[in-house]
Amino acid sequence: MPSHRHAAISGVGQTEFSSSSGRSTVRLAYEAISAAARDAGISTSQIDGIVPFPMGPTSEDLMPLLGTVDVRFTAVPHLGGASSTAGLRLAALAVENGTAENVAVFVARNGRSGERIDQRVRQLTGQLYRQQLEYVHGMNTPAQWYSLLCRRHMHEFGTTREALGTVALTMRRHAQLNEHAQMHGRELTWEQYLSAPVIADPYLRYDCCLETDGAAAVIVSSVARARDAVHAPVRIASVVEGHPDSADDLANRRDFFNTGLTKAAPRGFGIAGLTPADVDVALVYDCFTFEVIQQLEEAGFCDRGEGGPFVTEGNIALDGSLPVNPHGGLLSEGHVAGMNHVVEAVHQLRNGCGARQVPGARVAAVTGWGDLGDGALALLTSD
Repeated sequence: MPSHRHAAISGVGQTEFSSSSGRSTVRLAYEAISAAARDAGISTSQIDGIVPFPMGPTSEDLMPLLGTVDVRFTAVPHLGGASSTAGLRLAALAVENGTAENVAVFVARNGRSGERIDQRVRQLTGQLYRQQLEYVHGMNTPAQWYSLLCRRHMHEFGTTREALGTVALTMRRHAQLNEHAQMHGRELTWEQYLSAPVIADPYLRYDCCLETDGAAAVIVSSVARARDAVHAPVRIASVVEGHPDSADDLANRRDFFNTGLTKAAPRGFGIAGLTPADVDVALVYDCFTFEVIQQLEEAGFCDRGEGGPFVTEGNIALDGSLPVNPHGGLLSEGHVAGMNHVVEAVHQLRNGCGARQVPGARVAAVTGWGDLGDGALALLTSD
């Protein structure tokens, strides 16, 4: 299996995150990719590979705007929210085997002013199952589906409301150090968290991620080419994806908590020659507070059932043993399907995050969670 040791992220870019962008998703994508190209020290015409998010603008939408002259590689990962991380894998493979030299991987969405979550779920896998059983009984949002995992974890392992709230409040505190975050300047107290309305028991309002207008993008190049960029390259040590045994259903799995990340993480660490203990900063796909807890367990940062105590003991705070989402994550920075997690990982490894910088960060882990348990893991290292 390729190690992607010759692939690196040479540039990153993003738009502002808001509740109303006032422009099309194609325009947002163009702005983010252009910013990433400038950051990489190339013109957009030098992009010869494009990996779009499965729900949004296509490669063909962007080619004429970017002025590309010879796009040699396009591909679309279909892992829902894990597609941003899995897209790095496609880009790295293309660069490593010489198919392309500069691959743009991007997400652009008007997730608040345009197509919101209740519309996007109609593109999930297993629609016959959804339409004939779940939707007719009113079970039609991710908060409802994923609340089953959370409640089961509470039942089996004693995971507490305090653990969920700790995740929410930690992400919000981190966002106060990030002027780009939607929730910057909007602190969250325990009283506010506990008094928020129930969305899908046990999830309250602040257990759920934001809905965001915005875009983010990265440029993947060879390490050799990336060394000519403005910033030192961030190496892609490994990127892997995994899928649950039952990809279209949560409730009937033999192992309720076995997801794509459960399978992918050991492969990813093995390829990179790293262990979870080597990771300095983790960017965890925080669509819901419990998913931070679950992914920390399934990625191997703590044992299954110990995620709750791990977060309540302060380990995921900026000064903890494993800082998680220093930018505020999907819960408090913005929800562009995790591509902002990749961007933050690069900034952290460049040592350019100011007050939210994790001191001495050299290894970053980025997780992806999508659909009904697809998972991905990227391990990035400073050059």
